[in-house]
Amino acid sequence: MLPNINLVSVRAVARDANHNAFTDLVRFGDSLYLTFRTCPDGHGIAPTSSIRVLRSANGSDWEEVHRFSVENRDTRDPHFLVFNDTLFVYSGTWDATPDGIVRREMNEHVGYCVRSGDGVDWSDPVELASTRGHYIWRAAAYGGKAYLCGRRKSGFVSLPSKRSEWAIQESAMLASDDGVEFETVGLFQDSYGDETAFVFADNGEVVALVRCRNPDQPAYICRSAPPFEEWERVQIDRNIGGPMLNRWGNFLLAGGRRSMTDDDPSTVLYWLEEERLEEALVLPSGGDCSYPGFVEIDAQHALVGYYSSHEGSGDPPAPASVYVAEIELEA
Repeated sequence: MLPNINLVSVRAVARDANHNAFTDLVRFGDSLYLTFRTCPDGHGIAPTSSIRVLRSANGSDWEEVHRFSVENRDTRDPHFLVFNDTLFVYSGTWDATPDGIVRREMNEHVGYCVRSGDGVDWSDPVELASTRGHYIWRAAAYGGKAYLCGRRKSGFVSLPSKRSEWAIQESAMLASDDGVEFETVGLFQDSYGDETAFVFADNGEVVALVRCRNPDQPAYICRSAPPFEEWERVQIDRNIGGPMLNRWGNFLLAGGRRSMTDDDPSTVLYWLEEERLEEALVLPSGGDCSYPGFVEIDAQHALVGYYSSHEGSGDPPAPASVYVAEIELEA
């Protein structure tokens, strides 16, 4: 039987005139870390965007410990990875020169990372050269390797319309020994590939929750085992925006944006049960929202970071705020 989840509290961590979005949350050492993109020019591609990293000892009080941007690039979708005793922050970046904004060409996309051994002193942004042409997303680690989701166009071709390119977008699993130089180890989607979250079991088997690039089609659950060259795929009953997938005790907790109608987007937590998502909790949210991150506090309590524009003005560029919610399993 799946447990019930209760909302204990929720607080805004970043609420200002900027668009604050695309969150992740992690524990590193004795502290909690929260990352997100902030931009005064809204959700869209802009060279004014930057990535903020906040730290907290208790999940309530947060301070900024790092902020970075990349010249002439739009930094977005930051994700954490604890790997080799180092905290990495990975960010996908669009070409944000005037011509790049007009083109918005995925083949010009490239990943960057910053890293820290103590959460205080951080490296400069480093280009992940092997990710050019890939829209990198969530990271995970297993067996001495770092793994990234990389979305790319098959053959790196360009088609006349963005919608026609959706069908040729692949989702690749990228692997690295050092967290910087990556190579493709397998494709888990050969069409409509998009944002993906990985969870590894102790034996190396991996479960992936894969958003479908076509918003009218449901998401996928994909499964594989080392060396991750062959994948099983099952399409579920709904799509999910900005998917999260984490293990909480004996269960898999998923999260992301639900949009039952165009007027009802919200950030929702689900239990992943076999090949279906069972709704567990709707977080206070609406409008432009989702991209949750998760940290387990103990067997009964956890924190979820996410963003939402439900308390924003709705005027362009629509502000969005970052929230941290405390949740608990019902006794």
